[in-house]
Amino acid sequence: MSTGLIALLDDIAGLAKVAAASLDDVAAQATKAGAKAAGVVIDDAAVTPRYVVGFAAARELPIVRRIAIGSLKNKLLFLLPGALALSLLAPWAITPLLMLGGAYLCIEGAGKVLEAIFPHAAEATLVTAAPPDAQAFEDARVRSAIGTDFILSAEIMAITLATVPQASFVAQAAVLATVGIGITILVYGAVALIVKADDAGVALARMRVGLLRAIGRGLVLGMPPFLKLLGLVGTAAMVWVGGGIIIHGLEEFGLHGPARIVQAAAAWAAAAMPMAGGVAGWLATALVSAMVGLVVGVALVLVLHRGLVPLYRALTARG
Repeated sequence: MSTGLIALLDDIAGLAKVAAASLDDVAAQATKAGAKAAGVVIDDAAVTPRYVVGFAAARELPIVRRIAIGSLKNKLLFLLPGALALSLLAPWAITPLLMLGGAYLCIEGAGKVLEAIFPHAAEATLVTAAPPDAQAFEDARVRSAIGTDFILSAEIMAITLATVPQASFVAQAAVLATVGIGITILVYGAVALIVKADDAGVALARMRVGLLRAIGRGLVLGMPPFLKLLGLVGTAAMVWVGGGIIIHGLEEFGLHGPARIVQAAAAWAAAAMPMAGGVAGWLATALVSAMVGLVVGVALVLVLHRGLVPLYRALTARG
C-alpha cells in the first residue's frame, strides 16, 4: 500500500474522530440544554391535552399530530433561524428576552393560581360539543394550540441558546435543532399516550384476564385525577421556571440579592438533610424560585387587569 494512501486513510480516521467528538459534544450540550428547559417542557406537556377535549376519539391522535407538526415548524422554520440571527447580531438581547419569557410564564402560572382561588363562573364552563362546522372548530383549536406552543417553544429555544453562548454557529444550529426535534417528539409522544390512555383502559377492561381488566379499570378511573395532577405540575413548573429565569436575569444585570437567597436556601436545605443533600438543595431552589415567580406573576396580573387592560379599553372606546 502506497505511503500516500496510508496518509489519506490516517487523515480520514482523524476527521472521523473529530466528527465523532463533535457529535458527542452536540449531544452533551443538547442534553444539558434540554434539562434546563425541563420546566417549560413539563408545562407544554401539561397544557396540550386540553386542546383535544370535546372531540371524538378518532380525531384525538390526528389533532395531536397536526399540533406536533405545527410545533416543529415553529421551532425549525421560525425560532431556530431567529435564535441564530439573535446570537450573531444582538447577543446582548438574549437575557432580556429570556426574562420576558420568564415573566410570561409567571403571569400564566399566577393566573391559574388566582383562577383556582377566585374562579370566574363565565370561564368555568368547558366546551363539550363541537359547533355545526366541526372542521372549523378543529382548525381553530389547532391554531390556538400552535400559537401557545410558539410561545413555549420560543422560551425553550432561548434557554437552549443561552446554554451554548460560546459555541460555533454550526454547533449552535445543531444543538438548537436537536433540542427542538427531541423535545417535540418527547412532548407530543407523551401527549398522545395521555389522551389515548382512557381508550386503552376501556379496551383492557373488556378483556377476560382479571389482571388486564383491573389495569384497564385503573386507567379509566385514574386518568381524570392524573390530568388534574398534571395541570398542577404544569402550573408549578411555570412559576418555578419563570421565577428562576428572572432571578438569573437579575443576576446577569448585577442584582445578586435574589440569587444569593436561593443559594442560601439550597445550602441550608442540604445541610439540614445531609442524606439527601442534592435533592433537598434542588427542592429548596425550586421552592424559592416558585415563590419569586408567583409574586412576580401576581403583580404583573394585577398591573395588566387593573391598569393596562382598562386603560386600553378606555382608549379604544373613545376612538
